[in-house]
Amino acid sequence: MARFSSLVKPASQDLIRLEVLRTERLSPHWMRITLGSGEIDAFTPMGYDQWFRIFLPMGGDDGLERIPAKANKIFGYLKYLRIPDGVRPVMRNYTVRAYRSIGESGGAEIDVDFVLHGSGPTAGPASRWADAAQPGESVVIIDEGLGFNPQRGTGDVLLVADETGAPAVAGVCASLPPTATGIAIIEAPSEDDILPFDAPAGVEVRWIVRADADRPGTRALAALQDLAAPASGTHAFIVGEQSLPTAARRHLVAQGMDKDRISFVGYWRVGAASPAPKSQQAQPAGSDSSAQGRR
Repeated sequence: MARFSSLVKPASQDLIRLEVLRTERLSPHWMRITLGSGEIDAFTPMGYDQWFRIFLPMGGDDGLERIPAKANKIFGYLKYLRIPDGVRPVMRNYTVRAYRSIGESGGAEIDVDFVLHGSGPTAGPASRWADAAQPGESVVIIDEGLGFNPQRGTGDVLLVADETGAPAVAGVCASLPPTATGIAIIEAPSEDDILPFDAPAGVEVRWIVRADADRPGTRALAALQDLAAPASGTHAFIVGEQSLPTAARRHLVAQGMDKDRISFVGYWRVGAASPAPKSQQAQPAGSDSSAQGRR
């Protein structure tokens, strides 16, 4: 995930082992995985677009036991890459879609929404894992904090995302004060993938469906470019396929928006993917756009 905005780091970034509690197919391209149990009490919710690195047991639980501390830092990541192929878990970035201190399981729970692209050998490893995940399976996460970082007192927002950024936009809207105003533009791959969420009454949520031939993010960008220049106190948050936040930021700066009022994150890039074990690379490189996730 390429990040281009200042981050709000969590108090702790220890490894946290969790279990799959439930799974729910939300739409053709969305699977919700609910995590909890294990070391869930070590997770501190921050709201907004809180994201984390998740390690998926593609080669069984033995690989999870071998994840080094600080695997999200350069030296720890190099140790992670030395875990043998076929054992090494797949690491991806995802967003907390929702957190409950007490859920159906009786304890704290985290909902994570996975974008499903392709099927069988054409799907990326994270998509395949989410599509087949069963309650009781283990994962490991490392909290990474927030990318949405407006100036204190900001009440007007401009939120733009493709489907991979939809969970982050939903989390931001859930955390905004009731008096917040603004607009959220979210691009979906199909009508069936429009998933309504709660937002302050003053925040207009617009869903845009792209055509199959469109590059992800192009229609969200076009909708942004059709808007009037944001008011001076607005904070923009733009996330999704890398070309969307890059082009959107350039557009907003050209309109006179201060750069420090723009939080933007490239969650993934067409034609590129994070390293996965060779045994899991049955798909063409880069087909796992679920690498959010940040999602």
